[in-house]
Amino acid sequence: MLVVNANDPPVNGLCCRQIDQTDIDAVATLLAEGFPVHDRQFWQNALARLTRHEPPPGLPKYGYLLESRGAAVGAILVICSTMPANDTAATRCNLSSWYVEPRFRAYAPLLVSRALQHKNVTYTNVSAAPHTRPIIEAQGFSRYSEGIFVAMPALQGPFGNSTVEIFDAQRQPRVDFDRCDQEILQEHAAHGCISLWCATSERAYPFVFRPRLVRGFVPCAQLIYCRDVGDLVRFAGPIGRALAWRGRPLVLIDANGPIPGLLGWFGRGRMPKYFKGPQRPRLGDLAYTEYALLGV
Repeated sequence: MLVVNANDPPVNGLCCRQIDQTDIDAVATLLAEGFPVHDRQFWQNALARLTRHEPPPGLPKYGYLLESRGAAVGAILVICSTMPANDTAATRCNLSSWYVEPRFRAYAPLLVSRALQHKNVTYTNVSAAPHTRPIIEAQGFSRYSEGIFVAMPALQGPFGNSTVEIFDAQRQPRVDFDRCDQEILQEHAAHGCISLWCATSERAYPFVFRPRLVRGFVPCAQLIYCRDVGDLVRFAGPIGRALAWRGRPLVLIDANGPIPGLLGWFGRGRMPKYFKGPQRPRLGDLAYTEYALLGV
């Protein structure tokens, strides 16, 4: 996030426009400068994933570029998607990776104002650093997730007497399932996520996780998508053991407090999530966000 000095002098030849495919190299260089924890190749790979992702009509494919006399001096990535919500379709845009070169930061609001211009769209910010949260709230964003619940589902026993089968998204369930869920699982698997079906004798339930390292060395899986966090509670043992077999014994779940029925602990204020717009995001749905597509 950026601090804006309104007293900075104006800059001639400045424009703000959508990023297109010819800008990828320049944007990758710019973001590597702004976020040095990731190198230029990381950002080129991230933008390649956005190239494969198709946004809803009328919305940007990559985001917006701040340009001065033909040179890229600022950028914000915007990941746009359409998701089912209460028997209808909801349009969402995840704001990600906002950086402007220091001497142009007075003009950083141009990027945000362009990114937030679309009506009937729900915007999310899912990786707000602590010092940026007051700025985000001043922009009209509200918090919908207060923190992170760290679960140890592999330690939990089976539920009831039913049998459950866990398998990868490439395999089609033999029981009832939602075709939208199948598309979400397969697309996220292509972006490096762990996409699983959890099938009972009646229905298959979707789960998507992003492999992560906490503090750079503790392996875990971040919950990206499920129909309801209650499904994860119900199938905690089988899902947890499937993830542990893949080397991910801990699961990070967005939450507003401890999750009844799951073993673990809640960290209030850790990785809170924000939104602005008509549709309050539900917990357990980070599909098509920077975590899922870009791996940040």
